Amino acid sequence: MSDTFNAIVATEVDGKTKGQLQQLTLSDLPDEDVLIDVSYSSLNFKDGLAVSGKGKICKRLPMVCGIDLAGTVIESSSDKFAAGDLVLVNGYGLSEKHWGGYSQKQRINSNFLVKVPDAFSLKDTMAIGTAGYTAMLSVLMLERQGVKPSDGEVLVTGAAGGVGSVAVTLLAQLGHNVIASTGRPEAHAFLSELGASGFIDRADSSKKGAPLAAERWAGVVDTVGSQTLANAIAQTKRDGCVAACGLAGGIDLPSTVFPFILRGVILAGIDSVMASMELRLEAWSRLASDLSKDNINEISRLEPMSNLPELAEQIVAGRVRGRVVIDVNA
Repeated sequence: MSDTFNAIVATEVDGKTKGQLQQLTLSDLPDEDVLIDVSYSSLNFKDGLAVSGKGKICKRLPMVCGIDLAGTVIESSSDKFAAGDLVLVNGYGLSEKHWGGYSQKQRINSNFLVKVPDAFSLKDTMAIGTAGYTAMLSVLMLERQGVKPSDGEVLVTGAAGGVGSVAVTLLAQLGHNVIASTGRPEAHAFLSELGASGFIDRADSSKKGAPLAAERWAGVVDTVGSQTLANAIAQTKRDGCVAACGLAGGIDLPSTVFPFILRGVILAGIDSVMASMELRLEAWSRLASDLSKDNINEISRLEPMSNLPELAEQIVAGRVRGRVVIDVNA
């Protein structure tokens, strides 16, 4: 096993945080109980912020970026995992407090690890990644709040992005009538293939609207936040549920209490970073049963780790469609 390997490491460059390709050794890695030979990671909005330095994601430096990883256990002092096990990690503060997945080798706390479901390859799990896992958590939330396909249309905002595209796919597979909100008309054909039955322009969904609008949505998966989320809440039907899982449009929420006290609308937050292991295992089990290989291939593409600086700029600018799998060995 080579002692030297590549990683994308965020350091301070000219007073700004920047992720760059560097060489590390095993002795550089953190003191955790499982050593992993990483095969793939993925590109998420938070990764774009960390690598580009356009968001304060890394809580300490130097920091290996990448909030996801999938690979094979090399060594383990935990009785839960053994050499040869295929494992994945989503969130848990990777790329923030703990070194992340943009590295050919990594040491990880065994409490963060999930065994890869039999239905998936390592590459499949990163085509899904935190974005797809977050989408599944959002779908599970709608189900727990009683949202059924017969209740009416379900809105997905930021639908062409990573979370949005998987949410569209999952909801359509489950029989929902999915309306996709996107600012990219060129993505309509792609989203139609995933199962979207109609579209709303991002400009319309982000305009300031009434605090209580005509009822339309039985449920919502919102990846945008800000005025888009406020409008979605105002248009949600009585006893409907809005799953809020993103902030691509901003962290504010210019809403009122009207939808909550006059219609019983539920606003449910989705925390993918620190979700319980029980919920993670449920989400990955449902992804294995509900998301086909064809769906995974439709929403993803493979890129080498060396392209990450450029890809980070693209995803922050909203120019990445679907899911990007990062081959850390390419």
